[in-house]
Amino acid sequence: MIRIAIDGPGGAGKSTIAKAVARELGIDYIDTGAMYRAVGYKMKKEGISADDEKSVGEMLERTEIDFSGGDTLLDGNIVNEEIRTPEIASAASACAVLPAVRSKLVDLQRRMAQTKSVIMDGRDIGTNVLTDAEFKFYMTASAEERAKRRFDELTAKGKNVRYEDVLNDIEERDRNDMNRELNPLRKAEDAVELDTTSMSISEVTDRIISEIRRGL
Repeated sequence: MIRIAIDGPGGAGKSTIAKAVARELGIDYIDTGAMYRAVGYKMKKEGISADDEKSVGEMLERTEIDFSGGDTLLDGNIVNEEIRTPEIASAASACAVLPAVRSKLVDLQRRMAQTKSVIMDGRDIGTNVLTDAEFKFYMTASAEERAKRRFDELTAKGKNVRYEDVLNDIEERDRNDMNRELNPLRKAEDAVELDTTSMSISEVTDRIISEIRRGL
């Protein structure tokens, strides 16, 4: 059984690479970012403020998040598209600083990794969730490149967005993720760092697969 942790800022390509690595190795992919996006989406949908800890806690008690066939399920409903907007990305970053949210989701993530080989990507997988993961990677890229990728992804889906707004969202989320008090985004000491700014998806995937096979 192996556990692979991929951390890094938003838009670095973590999810895309993690899915490719999971397919190549035949293991399960756990999209932890989607879990926080799902919570942020539900909070916005129900009009719950991050400042209202009581309501957040009550909501979490009746919240179920799971993955099936590549889909993200929130309370049994597929929310793949709903959670992939700049607005929900910001909501995810805001709710990720809440102790109650992190406690629930980190517990879920650790339990998912107890009985099978998994690859997880997020902000604090190697530094908090799976500190004993056999393989750790930290993926990054320039803010401009990450914004371009996210902009292209959104426009390809027919979303009407401005590049400048996407860049601002990326930079704001970086600040929130890196400066939060609870498990801020940082590179684990034993993680392999990859700057993907000028790398293709296949190049990054091949590099990670190579590192893993070398270490097995």
